[in-house]
Amino acid sequence: MMRRVGLVVVAIALLAAPLRAEATPYGLQRGLDEVVSAAGVGAQAQVRDGATVWRGRSGVSEVGTTRPVPLAGRFRIGSVTKTFLATVALQLVAEKRLGLDDPVDRWLPGLPTNGATVRQLMNHTSGLYDVLYTLPRPPQPEFYANRWRTWTADELIQRALANPPTSTVPGKVYKYSNTNYLLLGEIVEKVTGHSYAFEIERRVIRPLHLHDTSVPGTDPRLTGPHAHGYVPSPDGKLLDFSVMNPSIFGAAGEMISSTHDLDRFVTALLGGHLLPRGLLRQMKTPGTENGHYGLGLAWRTTTCGTTVYGNDGDALTYQAWSFASEDLRRRATLVLTPNFAADSDGPVDTFLDKAFCD
Repeated sequence: MMRRVGLVVVAIALLAAPLRAEATPYGLQRGLDEVVSAAGVGAQAQVRDGATVWRGRSGVSEVGTTRPVPLAGRFRIGSVTKTFLATVALQLVAEKRLGLDDPVDRWLPGLPTNGATVRQLMNHTSGLYDVLYTLPRPPQPEFYANRWRTWTADELIQRALANPPTSTVPGKVYKYSNTNYLLLGEIVEKVTGHSYAFEIERRVIRPLHLHDTSVPGTDPRLTGPHAHGYVPSPDGKLLDFSVMNPSIFGAAGEMISSTHDLDRFVTALLGGHLLPRGLLRQMKTPGTENGHYGLGLAWRTTTCGTTVYGNDGDALTYQAWSFASEDLRRRATLVLTPNFAADSDGPVDTFLDKAFCD
């Protein structure tokens, strides 16, 4: 444990240098404008190239107004939560309190977990059915009725495991499943005696001074500056859903953060300040041959051939991406409040290529 604390102190020292906001690079601002023009209400981004940092925004903070998106706004990060949780789990592995090859049923006996291991939960090769496909989605009336409902991890896990596995031999096929990280959150609690939220706060958020980052549990509020987030309403318009009970995402996606904090976290993680080198290497190892997802960490290759590491998340009302080059010189974090008019992937890919290649 002392080694981890020491590493975090070093990380804080490395990250403490003040940001220098430079003149707006035309290509980045144009790229961000194109993201919003294609698929969003508003967007904000932070891009670093060495000591130079650019913060940009586009669109509006709220439909029907001209208020700009706050540059330091908070947002729901969706599946980037998985990278935080995976970091905590791997710290427990480093402390020899948890094994990557432990069967899930060692920690959660009695559940039909397909013979999967902790590693297979983390790299999405467990074959367990994704709870997402059991939940109501817009524009189903039940979705709106559940806005304030509290979902428990047990309830969500049982909904998922009532369905047959998508692969009967775990470890062979990559299939993304939010169920894996609901189970991992429960395992962290079994190992430590504390909730995964407590452990993320204790091991990551507080040591790195991530002041905009939280694990809200059942708290529906999005406090501090933030753009409004929307879902499609039954009549085809946009319904403000910024405030909602985030327990529906649970350990798979409930966290709130900012572009500054995500950049800080990804930098500390990839810089080796949160995990021993060997476990960081395993985090970057795909679960299947030629895959692009390891132990809670994803990667993509840009058009200029640079491989960047991080994760992306979709929390319905907000979509987030946070990636860094392996040498950490170039880093980019982007959040979009989607308008559901079109898929955001294409323009976001173009923006990230600009950030890492231009």
